[in-house]
Amino acid sequence: MKKLLFALALGVSLPALADTVYHNANGYTLDGKGDLHRFAALVVGDDGKVKATLPANAALPAGTRVGMKGATLWPGLIDAHGHVTRLGELKLVVDLRDTASIPEALGRIKAGMPAAGWIIGRGWNQERWYADGKLIGRFPTAAELDSVTGDRPAWFDRVDGHAGWANTAAMKAAGITRDTKDPPGGQIIRDAAGNPTGVFVDKAMALIDAVVPADDEARMELVLQKSLETMAEVGLTGAHDAGASVAEWKRFVRFAESGRLTARLYVMAYGPDNRKAIAPKGPIKWGWNDTLSMQSMKLVSDGALGSRGAYLIKPYADMPNTRGLQILNPDQLKTLITEASRDGFQVNVHAIGDQANRSTMAAFAAVPAAERAALRHRNEHAQILDMGDLHTFVDLNVIASMQPTHATSDKGMAEARLGEDRLGGAYAWTALKKSGAQLALGSDFPVEPPDPMFGVHAAVTRQSRDGLPAGGWRPWEKLSLKDALAGFTIWAARAGHAEDKVGTLEPGKWADFITLERDPFAAPEGELWSIKVTGTWLAGKQVFQRK
Repeated sequence: MKKLLFALALGVSLPALADTVYHNANGYTLDGKGDLHRFAALVVGDDGKVKATLPANAALPAGTRVGMKGATLWPGLIDAHGHVTRLGELKLVVDLRDTASIPEALGRIKAGMPAAGWIIGRGWNQERWYADGKLIGRFPTAAELDSVTGDRPAWFDRVDGHAGWANTAAMKAAGITRDTKDPPGGQIIRDAAGNPTGVFVDKAMALIDAVVPADDEARMELVLQKSLETMAEVGLTGAHDAGASVAEWKRFVRFAESGRLTARLYVMAYGPDNRKAIAPKGPIKWGWNDTLSMQSMKLVSDGALGSRGAYLIKPYADMPNTRGLQILNPDQLKTLITEASRDGFQVNVHAIGDQANRSTMAAFAAVPAAERAALRHRNEHAQILDMGDLHTFVDLNVIASMQPTHATSDKGMAEARLGEDRLGGAYAWTALKKSGAQLALGSDFPVEPPDPMFGVHAAVTRQSRDGLPAGGWRPWEKLSLKDALAGFTIWAARAGHAEDKVGTLEPGKWADFITLERDPFAAPEGELWSIKVTGTWLAGKQVFQRK
């Protein structure tokens, strides 16, 4: 049984009420220089901040003592790229993430669809759907979805959020016909006769999204609560929300003001309109006991590899008639980046394909060097790089915000999409690090599971959780366990302008920490993903306990 302890919802303030000494711990923390330290006791002040870490056999100071029974204790983990609202939505819609075929997905939809209204869900991935022992090698169709949804409109986001699957009723509601044009930066998948088949890629998704009824605010608050519960359960005491609307920001503020935020959110406004509406006077620095900040903007330069929307220098190896989708052209990128940077905002650009990455880095080059250094602009994903472009990250002082589980999920698909000769700069964590570039690690939840131990495992082994391939995929790009921990702590903290507040258990920083059922530094690498969080603390107050 699992129990979440939401402190302020019970009328208790977040900071601890008296100095607390957590002793008999198997503690680990990095310091600001990245060196790993061990400790046996953690002293937390009545302000919810770390006073000291103490070695074994040290005299314990006065205060409330909590015996940890030898449990492994780490700093709270920070996901540098996730989607907070979408994570909670998965608890309330039809979730297709682990389906292995179209029939299984249709059965899941039939069993889980609501009694009335639109049928909404997410998580499908045609790259994991099989028929007769082989990958189906195609997108699903509206006709297949019609077979279980009938004349009720249905709309399902792909796992990466860069494509959607509609039934005939949804397309009819949106007025989609064979004469509907592909919007700039988007594609309507069509059959040989030119008729829409039901899948809409990137900017084309807006054609269906425009007619999906909006959720009421009570439901959206429940969504956020579900997301925070999930984050606490997997040991996330912080997350960088990759693209928030005005409505989402207002919701975050209400939770922060009422003490309901059980994780620290570093929010990226989605695009210039949301940025200007949320923060017309400039970046919103960390506030509300350092639980909320909005000092960055998210842009999207291309689509995703799975839907062949990632924008490539050369055509796709498995579909030579396309290079993907350019959502923002070089001039647009340059204008939007330099404008936001001039206004004092960090700019974080989604870039998957090698051409999108090249264009993104060229646009960052237009920002004055002093601004780049101060604002710490970020390339979100930096997924497929031309080897000749790796140096641009250190040259331009741009952070590579990367997601280890993308590599282990995408490995087979990436080989098919790109061919072996273009994989040199794919998911190239160690190559970037060796070049001197700064990294931050995350998951892109709910595209990938939010559990950061899955990311730690992927970073260290370059294997899927079933141990494949033997030795790891492109194993020279593995990170050490210490670096993987840094990626989800101090590197992520720095990417969110919070390295003076969180990321390590050094004196003066918030006492955000977790306990684990096993010591990752003593466990076999292949088992890292299976290690569960047993407790999560924010500002010295426990917000999750596994029982």
